[in-house]
Amino acid sequence: MWPAVFSGAIRIPTAFFAVDWHAHEMIFGYGAAVVAGFLLTAIPNWTGRLPVAGLPLAALAALWSAGRVAVFASAELGRVAAAAVDASFLIVFAAVVAREVIAGRNARNLKVAGLVLALALANVAFHVEDAMSGVAEVSIRAALSLLVFLILLIGGRVTPSFTGNWLARAGETRRPVPFGRLDGIILALSGLSLAMWVAAPERVATGALALAAGVVNLWRLSRWRGLAARRDALVLVLHGGFLFAALGFLAVGASGLWPEKIPTAVGIHFWSVGAVGVMTLAMMTRATLGHTGRALAASKGTVFAYGCLVVALAARIAMAFLADLALPLMHVAACAWVLAFAAFLLVYGPMLARRSGPA
Repeated sequence: MWPAVFSGAIRIPTAFFAVDWHAHEMIFGYGAAVVAGFLLTAIPNWTGRLPVAGLPLAALAALWSAGRVAVFASAELGRVAAAAVDASFLIVFAAVVAREVIAGRNARNLKVAGLVLALALANVAFHVEDAMSGVAEVSIRAALSLLVFLILLIGGRVTPSFTGNWLARAGETRRPVPFGRLDGIILALSGLSLAMWVAAPERVATGALALAAGVVNLWRLSRWRGLAARRDALVLVLHGGFLFAALGFLAVGASGLWPEKIPTAVGIHFWSVGAVGVMTLAMMTRATLGHTGRALAASKGTVFAYGCLVVALAARIAMAFLADLALPLMHVAACAWVLAFAAFLLVYGPMLARRSGPA
């Protein structure tokens, strides 16, 4: 739908500018759904409790769906009503996460509930900022930064872990470098860089710090032996998602220092389509295989889905530089994104609908 909205071919009954609606739905719609799916899968492993299921899970899904409808039809519903409906999902979900980790006596993971609450507050800020100024640039940057930081944090742990598991099965003796003090320092530097980008994206200091964060995250990635595991697409794609996160820092830094040469959209889409899109699809495919008792092996359909997201990213980055081809490139990016998730539904939908192994 987005290219048709962007080109003016159709109008939708939203109270927001088209770009803000698009950004909101990709971050707080898609992004929030994947965060919820990941945590609802991971928390039972942390706490030893049964997963949230049945009516509570259905209620969460209904809240999420109601938010999508409310933002889409916000011009008809009114901003206040739309904001209340849309904000309810992440606020309720943060409470669910907190309840689960407290009940499971897993207080060290209570910070995860704090991250979900921060994303919820960014969503509330989006509605307030847009109502006051007509745009919501700061809150969109804040929410995207939270998703990127989650990828650096969680992806930075699972990528070397899964790579090490594959290398062990392949008989390799050299393993990825485990998480250590330097990784913690790099995370802190990256978090500071993201915070500065949220507050002052055009400052020279912001650009310089983002470049530094990009370089050190590339160095961090280089220690995880991704090329040694390149024969396994399920592992390689995790390295790709993290690579796009690091490249996003480099692009944001270059845009801050040389805005006339590097458009702002380059870094934003390296992070959103590249890091968020690729890393989340990578985790969705791996988790589905693992939790339905299947072998961790990428089918042709899975590899096709990964490739489509790379095509979507390449087209969206090219669009930032080729103004005369902007609309056709946007169509390419949108169609490739849709194909990626259509392939996911085709390959993994039956697995999720029919349990064939341990849950």
